[in-house]
Amino acid sequence: MKIDSLINDFTLLRKKIEQKFPELVALANECTAPRQFKEALRFFVSSKLDSLSENGVKNKIIKRILLLIDYDDTLIDELSTGEQLPILTITYFWQFLTRRPTEDVSIDLFIDLYHQFDLLENPVVVEPDRNLVRRQMSRWPTGLDEEVVSIRDFNKDHIIRALIRKIERRHSPSSKYQFEKGVTYEKKYNQVKDWWSSSRFHLSMAIKSPTELNYFLGNSLSDETMKLLMRATKKNMPFFVTPYYLSLLNTGNEGYNDATIRSYILYSNELVDTYGEIKAWEKEDIVVPGEPNAAGWLLPEGHNIHRRYPEVAILIPDSMGRACGGLCASCQRMYDFQSERLNFDFELLKPKETWEKKLRRLMQYFEDDAQLRDILITGGDALMSQNATLRRILEAVYKMAIRKKKANENRPDGEKFAELQRVRLGSRLLAYLPLRVTDELVEILREFKEKASQVGISQFYIQTHFQSPLEVTPEAKAAVEKILNVEWTVTNQLVYNVAASRRGHTAKLRQTLNSIGVVCYYTFSVKGFKENYAVFTPNSRSLQEEKEEKIFGLVPKEKREELHSIITNRRPLGKYLTRFLKENKLLFAGTDRNVLNLPGIGKSMTFVTVGITAEGKRILKFDHDANRRHSPIINKMREVYIVENKSIAAYLRQLKEMGEDLSEYASIWNYREGQTEPRFSLYDYPDYPFQITDKMTNLEL
Repeated sequence: MKIDSLINDFTLLRKKIEQKFPELVALANECTAPRQFKEALRFFVSSKLDSLSENGVKNKIIKRILLLIDYDDTLIDELSTGEQLPILTITYFWQFLTRRPTEDVSIDLFIDLYHQFDLLENPVVVEPDRNLVRRQMSRWPTGLDEEVVSIRDFNKDHIIRALIRKIERRHSPSSKYQFEKGVTYEKKYNQVKDWWSSSRFHLSMAIKSPTELNYFLGNSLSDETMKLLMRATKKNMPFFVTPYYLSLLNTGNEGYNDATIRSYILYSNELVDTYGEIKAWEKEDIVVPGEPNAAGWLLPEGHNIHRRYPEVAILIPDSMGRACGGLCASCQRMYDFQSERLNFDFELLKPKETWEKKLRRLMQYFEDDAQLRDILITGGDALMSQNATLRRILEAVYKMAIRKKKANENRPDGEKFAELQRVRLGSRLLAYLPLRVTDELVEILREFKEKASQVGISQFYIQTHFQSPLEVTPEAKAAVEKILNVEWTVTNQLVYNVAASRRGHTAKLRQTLNSIGVVCYYTFSVKGFKENYAVFTPNSRSLQEEKEEKIFGLVPKEKREELHSIITNRRPLGKYLTRFLKENKLLFAGTDRNVLNLPGIGKSMTFVTVGITAEGKRILKFDHDANRRHSPIINKMREVYIVENKSIAAYLRQLKEMGEDLSEYASIWNYREGQTEPRFSLYDYPDYPFQITDKMTNLEL
């Protein structure tokens, strides 16, 4: 039976189950209650165990089903909502098999169970196919391809003409982007073409309404999309797209598929419905003055410093860094845009005089903490801050590092505090607006690295976010090269949404990024509640991608040190990375980890499936990432449960609507448990030449 023939037809599914599993149907009808059925089912399934092959594929499938039986009719505490949730997976299955009423239960639950029992009868060993992955990768063009560049040149011409009209209609005498009276249209065109190279121009001319967006896209948006976006504006949802990023879309009937990019600027019904009531997924970001956050950390400023782990804290400055180059539809900080702590009011976001004093207090927090060695400056977007502001922030970080190092001179070995080793700037502007990477910005980065290296800081990262190989444009490539030339490392974090999860897409993104010198860091499952339903990809697909696609970028253990050295020392990095991959017959360097960012807990992909909700959503029991340290309060948390945002069947329906061949995803049902991948050494902290204290400060248990 084809995978797509069962995902919509309840009657067909029931008929198929009754034909294929008559023993299960008979077993269920012999039982008068779910409890009796569970015991009979346990005996039936256990009888198929092979004692000679304890870790064989079939035995693993049996253990998965036994876990569903064990958890049936239990209550769990769902971490993201804080609510108690009953698990009734096998109870529902008994009702289905005995033809009892199941009106409130989705077909998606029984589709999932059908595939689990099908695997029990017909165990499948998945064999990754390198040639297939290469063909799947070839489907996805990049922003460096000639055909794509040609389409975008056409887009740019159209957008420039639309910008001329916009500037002519503006009544903003303070704006530097105005035409002199009486100039010809040709001169106006050339003037806008010249302004195009300035990131400030794009921020000034950003599209902020659905009507304007549709005009700039040649009135190509559907009536349904326009109604949705209009509803978003009535709910005061921010809307912000730069002309540069808009030029990446393909509005024609031919050419490249831009769904991954489009899914970042067009909102879903669920997101609009929920906006105003969105809850914070990162529970540690909810801070009450004087009280510890969800991970136990005491913080000086609830909206400037965020912290989950002992070694690292996030700094969100009071500057334009609280804005972005655009609002991503799946933004992890949508909660903060909703509360307007992050926004697009640039005048309001300019640093006040009080910010300098506040910055010193914030640096004092890092200086006085026994374990902090890593600062991630983000927002918003770190590179949205103006150059002068960014220079002052980095200078404050540098002086803090000096003071922390100096204070350690008076502490004995074993009682010394962790000194600053890593500085990161979190920014999506390399994809959203690479024109921001100017010579002046690069000089700021160069100067900071030179002097910071003298006081023990050895890791300098721009932590960016490319979502699609289409975002890797000539402008983005040039921006990355400038940053690499001043010896900062550029790492990428991908949000694994539905469009990005299509077969071969992430593999092609990794390959394209490697070719310009970007190293992959994380592949994040989409998190959140109802607001992210449209873009959520089940974790089973992330595991499938890891095992069947990313495997062809798995760097041999004996070659990892060499790769680390190349990334750190060789330039132009893209050239040397490409050579390394070719020599080692790799499609790309799979240095990223596929993970879910758990509320309050951190990143992990170590889980088992313990149930399925009435909607068909899998219930996952997570364990911590054993590859890194956690706060004591997090270490005490043992069983962490998360309900996924979407059923696998619903996800497959989306893929089908996008034109995907569902037979390529057939093995997705095999993936019901995961194990967090080890970190690539580039992301480890260096050893100190002394022993630091085990004491944790700024912590309340």
